[in-house]
Amino acid sequence: MLDTGLAGRTVWITGASGGIGRALARSFAREGARLVLSAHSQLAELEAFAARELAASAPLCLAVDVRDPRACEHAAEAAVARFGRLDHVVANAGRWPSEPRRLDQLDPARLADTVAINLLGAAHTLRAFMAALARTGPRAADDASPGGASAVAIGSTAGRFGERHHSDYALAKAGLVGLVLSLKNEIVALDPAARVNLIEPGWTATEMARPALQDDGAVTRVVRTMALRQLGRADDVAQAALWLCAPRLSPHVTGQTLTLAGGMEGRLLWNEDQVDAERARARTRGPHH
Repeated sequence: MLDTGLAGRTVWITGASGGIGRALARSFAREGARLVLSAHSQLAELEAFAARELAASAPLCLAVDVRDPRACEHAAEAAVARFGRLDHVVANAGRWPSEPRRLDQLDPARLADTVAINLLGAAHTLRAFMAALARTGPRAADDASPGGASAVAIGSTAGRFGERHHSDYALAKAGLVGLVLSLKNEIVALDPAARVNLIEPGWTATEMARPALQDDGAVTRVVRTMALRQLGRADDVAQAALWLCAPRLSPHVTGQTLTLAGGMEGRLLWNEDQVDAERARARTRGPHH
C-alpha cells in the first residue's frame, strides 16, 4: 500500500455534509487521518453520515458557518483541543446559486452572499488554520512521520473560464487563485515545509449540480467543451485533494492549481453533428472494440 504519511494527522474538512465533502471524509479516513468535519445547516445529516460510515475514525463534527470568521476560529480551536494540533485543511464549503442571472439583473444580496461563502469563507477557514499552526508550530519531521502542514482550497473552472449568468460564482472562485498564490508565500513562515494548493473541478455529479443537469440536453451541452465527454465524480476531487495534502506524495507542490475537468477548454469542442457521428461509430464498433 502506498504510504501517504497522513496516518495520525488531523484534517479539517469544511462543507463535509455535501457530496464532495463526504468523499473527502471517506478518503482521508481510509488513510488513518483524524477527522474534523464541519457543516453549516446540515450538522444532523453530517453526524448521521459519520456514525454510519466513519465510526472507526471517531471524527469531530461541528456546525460552522464559514461566513463567520469567529466560527472558523472556534472550529480550529476545537480541533486542537481534541487532537492536539491541526495538520491539514480542505476548504471545501461552497454554494452555487442555480438560478441564472445576468449581472445587471443580479440581486446585490445574492452577489454578496455568494462571495461571502465561496471566497471569504475559504479565506476565513485558511486564516483560522494558519492561526492554529502558528500556536502549535510545525510538526517535527523524522523518517516515521514526515513534517509539513498543507491546505487545499476547492475552486471551480468557473474561476478560470467564467460562467455566463453566474458571474457571482465565477468572481468568488477566481479570487481563490490570488489567495492561494499569496498564502503559499506566507505559510512557510509558520512551517517551512507547509504548502497551499487549489483544485478547480469542472462539472461534477453532486447534489449541488443536479438541478442544472436534469434536462436531457444539459449533460450533452456541458461535455461539448471537454476532451473527455463525461462528468467528474466526487471521488475524483477527493483523491486529488488527498494527493495534494499527503506529505509523502506531494512535498514539493505548492501554489499550484490542479484542474479536474476532463480537458475542458473555454471553447466549443463538440457540435451536435460530431456527437451524433461519434455515437454512430460507437454503435458500429460494438462493445469489444
